[in-house]
Amino acid sequence: MFLDFRKIGRLAIVAVLLVAGMSLAACGDKDEFLVEDEVPVGPAYNEALALLNEGEFRQAAEMFEEVERQHPYSVWARKAILMSAFSRYRGGDYDGAVLGLQRYLTLHPGSEDAAYAQYLIAQAYYDQIPDVTRDQAATQQAMEAYREVARLYPDSPYARDSRIKLQLANDQLAGKEMEVGRYYLTRNNFVAAINRFKVVVTDYQTSTHVEEALMRLTEGYMALGIISEAQTAAAILGHNYPSSDWYQDAFDLLQSGGLEPREHEDSFLSRAWKIAVGG
Repeated sequence: MFLDFRKIGRLAIVAVLLVAGMSLAACGDKDEFLVEDEVPVGPAYNEALALLNEGEFRQAAEMFEEVERQHPYSVWARKAILMSAFSRYRGGDYDGAVLGLQRYLTLHPGSEDAAYAQYLIAQAYYDQIPDVTRDQAATQQAMEAYREVARLYPDSPYARDSRIKLQLANDQLAGKEMEVGRYYLTRNNFVAAINRFKVVVTDYQTSTHVEEALMRLTEGYMALGIISEAQTAAAILGHNYPSSDWYQDAFDLLQSGGLEPREHEDSFLSRAWKIAVGG
């Protein structure tokens, strides 16, 4: 279900490459690219670009790092740090990419490519998000990094994509809670299941899992004989998602016990829902 925005990152980096290539080609003063060892930066940088274009990502990263090492005070050193991190990202070395990008942001926080560097950090974490049956530490890290893009660079071309990815990652975390909650339900551990579904309803209200979570709460509370909470869960579900199949399931479940959906204002779920929506 996740969207793949890696092409956006590639477009941005292509722009960097074009600028770099034009600048190298346009400069006719050979001395500008020399340091004490008389190794020109142009051929080294272009060799790194060629390796990157050929899919030799590790070698490209190492060559960009060599450019920085030999020309530490040039504009190409700054570009080389970013390009080395990008090469490692493309090669699947996400940890190496993140370290390089963090270093870039530490050294050049106000550069024109800072927003892209932060966005690529988020992408590196996002690409490591596992399925909902596994630990979601990468999901949390991706969300934090995307929030930084939206907070620090709200007018950048990456802000909108970051907000979309935030919502998708939020859905992933909610899905993890649902997975665990369903597991407990199948083992009739209704208290543990209810606690998971409540987290979805209160902490992940914008996720796509809220409807099912409310129905599962109805189911769990009915099993425990806590009728007021079961009725409230179904009533909230019906009020907010009246055409949902999950509401029909909750309604049928209550009717099987001679009950109707009804929100009890003094119920825990009613109070929690109102707090979550800011009511």
